[in-house]
Amino acid sequence: MRRALKLNVLPSALALAVSLPVAGYVQAQEFELNIPAQPLSTALQVFGQQTNLQILYSPDTVRDKHSSAVSGKMDPVQAIERLLGGTGVSYSLQGSSMIINAPGSGTGAVELGATQINANQLGTITEGTGSYTPGTIATATKMVLTPRETPQSISVVTRQTMDDFGLNGIDDVMRHTPGITVSTFDSERTNYYARGFAIQNFQYDGVPTTRNEGYSAGQTLSDMAIYDRVEILKGTTGLMTGAGGPGGTINLVRKKPTAEFQGHVGLGAGSWDNYRSELDVSGPLTDSGNVRGRAVVAYQDKHSFIDHYERKTNVYYGILEFDLSPDTLLTVGADYQDSDPKGSSWSGSRSLFDGVGNEIKFDRGYNNGPKWSSWQQYTRSVFATLEHTLDNGWVAKANYSNQLNGYNAPLGYASPISGTTDRTAVYGSKFTGKTISNNGDFYLSGPFSLGGREHQLVVGSSVSRSHWEGNDYYGYEATYRDSNNFPLYEWNGDSLEPQWGPAHEKDDITRQASVYFSTRLSLTDDLSLLLGSRLTDYRLTGTNDSRETGKLIPYAGLVYDLNENFSVYGSYTSIFMPQQLRPDRNNKMVEPDEGENYEIGLKGEFYDGRLNASLAYFEIHESNRAEEDTEYNNNMPANSPVEWAYMGVQAKTKGYEAEISGELLPGWQVQAGYTHKVIRDDDGKKFSTWEPQDQLNFYTSYKLTGALDKLTLGGGARWQGEAWQDVYNRGKSVTQRFSQDPYWLVDAMARYQITKNLSASVNVNNVFDKRYYTNIGFYTSSYSGDPRNVMFSTRWDF
Repeated sequence: MRRALKLNVLPSALALAVSLPVAGYVQAQEFELNIPAQPLSTALQVFGQQTNLQILYSPDTVRDKHSSAVSGKMDPVQAIERLLGGTGVSYSLQGSSMIINAPGSGTGAVELGATQINANQLGTITEGTGSYTPGTIATATKMVLTPRETPQSISVVTRQTMDDFGLNGIDDVMRHTPGITVSTFDSERTNYYARGFAIQNFQYDGVPTTRNEGYSAGQTLSDMAIYDRVEILKGTTGLMTGAGGPGGTINLVRKKPTAEFQGHVGLGAGSWDNYRSELDVSGPLTDSGNVRGRAVVAYQDKHSFIDHYERKTNVYYGILEFDLSPDTLLTVGADYQDSDPKGSSWSGSRSLFDGVGNEIKFDRGYNNGPKWSSWQQYTRSVFATLEHTLDNGWVAKANYSNQLNGYNAPLGYASPISGTTDRTAVYGSKFTGKTISNNGDFYLSGPFSLGGREHQLVVGSSVSRSHWEGNDYYGYEATYRDSNNFPLYEWNGDSLEPQWGPAHEKDDITRQASVYFSTRLSLTDDLSLLLGSRLTDYRLTGTNDSRETGKLIPYAGLVYDLNENFSVYGSYTSIFMPQQLRPDRNNKMVEPDEGENYEIGLKGEFYDGRLNASLAYFEIHESNRAEEDTEYNNNMPANSPVEWAYMGVQAKTKGYEAEISGELLPGWQVQAGYTHKVIRDDDGKKFSTWEPQDQLNFYTSYKLTGALDKLTLGGGARWQGEAWQDVYNRGKSVTQRFSQDPYWLVDAMARYQITKNLSASVNVNNVFDKRYYTNIGFYTSSYSGDPRNVMFSTRWDF
């Protein structure tokens, strides 16, 4: 279980073991290696993983150094010499270990305990790299590949990007991501769209979980304090998620414990009484370092430009890693988040029409929610991972997670009274409940030889069970304790919470069981074929019943390296999703939604992997897309069996996108992208028109040099083309079009390193105070985007 090593390193250094020991001489075997240029610390992790060697070094030795790229079949000595080229760092051999030495280092002895396993089957940790681009990723296939090796479009928002631009919530991250549209329904609910489709799939550390979209139970309120990065895989992603929507998958990758002690305290204050504090501590918990831990606490009290609204958020996170043996790593952890708002808006924040159908306009701060309205939500998760390295580079990994998403939501909105021009009344309902999700996943991953070449294979199985229990209290059965008749234009949220009527129970259980495989076949030195499939059983029982048995989800991709910088690729992926909360006019669920994604593209890797770029053309063909049955809803009979009806339609999206991320020059980071898409039904009619056809994102930062080397400046902009929505005006029995002209949003940031440990930052969002809407038409309402706002923050690292 433990093994002590005597190493000749600086006495003051903390040596770090990042891979696995093997017997014999390191020169005895050749390996097929593919290690992009990247920060030296992460390159050594990947090197240790691909060679199964124990690599030992001091963090001070490799800090602020970048490796050279290594590719091809060679022995470890050849590889490490190429990897360390130009860094000034040397190496030495001691038995089966490789020791990384600082230039001109002295000698000394340090006792180490059990070695640390850091195979990191999730991809490269981005924290501490200072980069806007990832080294490796695994979201698409569970194989750890570079972006260039992955035959799909994927965007990654790294820890450095989040820190630079103050992306404290997942909504902020998604607005920052190229090709993503963020649509705000009301103060608590948002939806994300990619390639014209809602993103319904979420993963935590690569393990899929169910999003309870109808009650927004947690995921779209996630605080970013506990995450290393966010990976957004665009298009259909059924191979790794099973059931889901065709828009894409969001994978939130948690922060991991570190082998050396580190931490930071952050404090911030901004517009509209926005206050935030954060504490993050990590490091070894034993002298040998075979047990490591991390704890994160964050608190935010945020008011808003919207009248009488505020939200308090509490976040707690803890994670432990145990080296059970040189080959076995156990990870356990838990996180908790509570979101407690007051004055929540519901169904937008302001109505588009008065009671007789006249268009009305309010100030951006108008809030249709009463002061008692609140959509409290909380998330509690526990998770465990057991990872064991087998012979010949194979890894067995088992994941388990339990997540509870709960909500307590007495909600109301002020709606114009029919037949009046200046009066409004509160319509209220209350929703309480929780969703408990249990997810298990086990897989084997490793290389195999066939036809004289080395290939990769992943085989696995997953099961999940999600139980949603809730009580709904409808407004038409409530007793209002005041006149419930208020002046429309002087509405300030002052009303009394109704006495709620009887509860209507909801009890749904969703089960999913799957087996899957993915493989990367090296057909030639330059050509790789990726194949995969997932066989899924899906069952929904309770309030609504649905079942899909033996659903086969295929996957195929081809990558051809044109030269050392460019690759071309093509891929086919698919997905399906039984409908939930989408009844037709006869109260039957719309048939399952199915999507197929066809994609071809060109990917580039520059400066030894420190800069990545991609260009892709895509098509998504969708069957049974649930769209509102507007004809029925606009003329709904009094005895209708449904509150809101949907119908299944066919849809096709065609488009292209370009993205670049990483280091343009030393100290100059960038993430930018452009997306064009058109969505039509079988008759050629455009729909989902509120999602713009054209979008541009550009964000960059630059660390100055010379006398100003303590200053980092950055900024960026988001642009989108025209968007429109057809809205039914019940007061005048007509359909009206609301259009939003193209607009730019500009952000800026600056950070000054006051001392080695203390920095101060300022972030300004919507610099030119552009007025725009993030939603129009949802329940004939609108929701404004944030006006100009500023956040000042300080951070002390220790």
